[in-house]
Amino acid sequence: MKNMIEHFTVRRDNPSQHRWSQSLLGALAEGEVLLAIDSFSFTANNVTYAMFGEKMKYWEFFPTDDPTYGTIPVWGFADVVASNVEGISVGERFYGYYPMSTHLVVKASRVSAHGFTDAAPHRAELPVIYNQYIRSSSDSMYRKDREGEIAILRPLFATSFLLEDFLADNKFFGATQVLLSSASSKTAYGTAACLAQRENGPSVVGLTSKANAEFVRSLGCYSKVVTYEDLATLDANVPTVYCDFAGNAKLRAKIHTHCGEALKYSCSIGGTHWDHLGGTRDLPGPRPTLFFAPSQAKKRVGEWGPAGFQSQLTNAWERFLSDASATSTPWLHVVTSNGRDAIASTVTAVIKGGVDPRDGHVLRFA
Repeated sequence: MKNMIEHFTVRRDNPSQHRWSQSLLGALAEGEVLLAIDSFSFTANNVTYAMFGEKMKYWEFFPTDDPTYGTIPVWGFADVVASNVEGISVGERFYGYYPMSTHLVVKASRVSAHGFTDAAPHRAELPVIYNQYIRSSSDSMYRKDREGEIAILRPLFATSFLLEDFLADNKFFGATQVLLSSASSKTAYGTAACLAQRENGPSVVGLTSKANAEFVRSLGCYSKVVTYEDLATLDANVPTVYCDFAGNAKLRAKIHTHCGEALKYSCSIGGTHWDHLGGTRDLPGPRPTLFFAPSQAKKRVGEWGPAGFQSQLTNAWERFLSDASATSTPWLHVVTSNGRDAIASTVTAVIKGGVDPRDGHVLRFA
């Protein structure tokens, strides 16, 4: 086993710039587990983590030795290579939230048949949903032959599921139409897929670029697809909820101005247009509100119980995964790449928006 951990980090103020570094792997303390990170996805969702790193404390999950640089959190799979914790054995596989590093040392607590929570002191005040590691051998959402799809879609779909549930929980704020920007993004079309399953739900309009319009239409989960250039063709009198997956300030202002009083609610979920982020002041209509998925998850776990929440999420996930991986018209192509150069080039391409919307990238260090 190597005694050094390799880290891929980016500049906090410009994530398109990266560097590699190393840190010494010391002896494990009592209660610690060493995980070797095997594979992880990198999508527009991870770009959002970088762009909201300060505001939402994403940089704090995996601190670096240089405050100029940060670790973008990723979702994936890791294997136990050493353990000083009863109930966690070498060779076990866990799904969860990882740094872009070869290894991670965690302080395992609340160990159960389903997994454990990282109780590292620096993570104590951070949302618990990100600190939980799920044992693949007992995970109701795990399929060995679908690890790529799980790494790519599962963290995004959890947000999609919770966003759709939040809107329905609030009776769509009186709207009859939900407008989703960056409609080709996986979190957006996951939300659209959940909305499409709801009986007597609102119509779902996808906003996208001309280049991605055909792909978005092919998904079949949007009632209507409109390009950014044709935004003015939307009926401005229809009561509307706007879900902002792009984070583009100019687009947000256009939508608020176009819809006016018909805009019933405006929420921000992501920042795929990270180079066009801007403020939310002085806009017509409701003030944009940041949607924070863990808050809705906490509410539903309290109302449904942990088992009830997991059952609802798993059922919705199975429907979504079936559509996304259909052999005739798959929504997703898993692209797996290995090595430092592949990691750097893929991260750069995703940050710059230079990937096919149908592609989902899974990365490995070796």
